[in-house]
Amino acid sequence: MFGGARGWNANQQSTSFVSRRIVQDQWERSHPPDSRNLGVLMRRTAHVLLAAGLLGAVASCGTATNSGNPAVGTPGAAAAPASTAPAAIRTTCEALGQAYGKNMAPFAEALTRFVTDRKTIATAQQSLAAFATAVQDATAASTDAQLKADGKQAADRMHAKSTDAQFFGAIKTTKDVDKTLGPTLTEWLSPVQRHCT
Repeated sequence: MFGGARGWNANQQSTSFVSRRIVQDQWERSHPPDSRNLGVLMRRTAHVLLAAGLLGAVASCGTATNSGNPAVGTPGAAAAPASTAPAAIRTTCEALGQAYGKNMAPFAEALTRFVTDRKTIATAQQSLAAFATAVQDATAASTDAQLKADGKQAADRMHAKSTDAQFFGAIKTTKDVDKTLGPTLTEWLSPVQRHCT
């Protein structure tokens, strides 16, 4: 009767997907999160992360330009170190990307559970501390002194927050989780992010 998949063209399929996604988003907003719909909350959190651009920044690691490069037209002897510095930064940024990829989901899940079950604060704190340690480890071996120092600064910020009961006490809703995983995490990682974008 409807012609099955053969009767649809690409635009109709795309429109159908968008319509379903809008309905799903509206439903998710109208139903408060609880322990039974943790997956829905995680999907919303993933959308916030993508919108915040954190994943894009980590994925483009090592593409920052070095402002200390010699001016155009200078003799070629100074050009060799400029080509090794981006490689060292790229390697560290790839390690940061792996640390981010490995620790982001557990941290997001721990925060999400914490909103629905306040007794899980220790898990959320440990998850943030593990994330901070991973950032520190990823940058500690860097041959770029500034990136190494900035990695320590970012990790220190995250470690400090991992033991801050007042910080965790302020996370009460999914909006608070979204803010923590979006703007707040971006601020914490900004010292290293500037090297990796």
